[in-house]
Amino acid sequence: MELAELALTGDLVRPARLTVPDLLRRPQHEVRVSFECATSGVQHHRFTGPRLYDLLADAGPVFDPARRKDRLRFLIAVTGTDGHRALLSWAEIDPDFADAPVLLAVTADGIPLDAAGPQLVLPQDRCGGRHISGITAIRVDGGYGFGAPLPATPGRASAAAP
Repeated sequence: MELAELALTGDLVRPARLTVPDLLRRPQHEVRVSFECATSGVQHHRFTGPRLYDLLADAGPVFDPARRKDRLRFLIAVTGTDGHRALLSWAEIDPDFADAPVLLAVTADGIPLDAAGPQLVLPQDRCGGRHISGITAIRVDGGYGFGAPLPATPGRASAAAP
């Protein structure tokens, strides 16, 4: 069985490539969530895994720790195997600010996610729209360099337009 791997990149002192077994070696937390799904009604699930904050704090974000508000400019972009993406602010997960218990789940309802990869779980989100399955990448960015502008989509202005 090949293990799914996620790339932890961006403005970090210690970027890494991690698998579910790597995440299992970290302190585990459990959350029970209820998502109000538009198509299938209320869904109840139980997830376990490390907190996103702990993982990213250990990776060494490059904000200035002496300037408490410096970390507020940092964003966290999460990408899944199916192309879904979610964006969080550092303040959402930081214990000095919102302290949301965001997990990188390694089990869902008791089922290990070794092959599928970890899932982003935000228990505070009512509809679960930022729940990302099969995470392939997490990028921490304090300068908003998420890449080149996206090409123009018909009916929308180009991101590169003056």
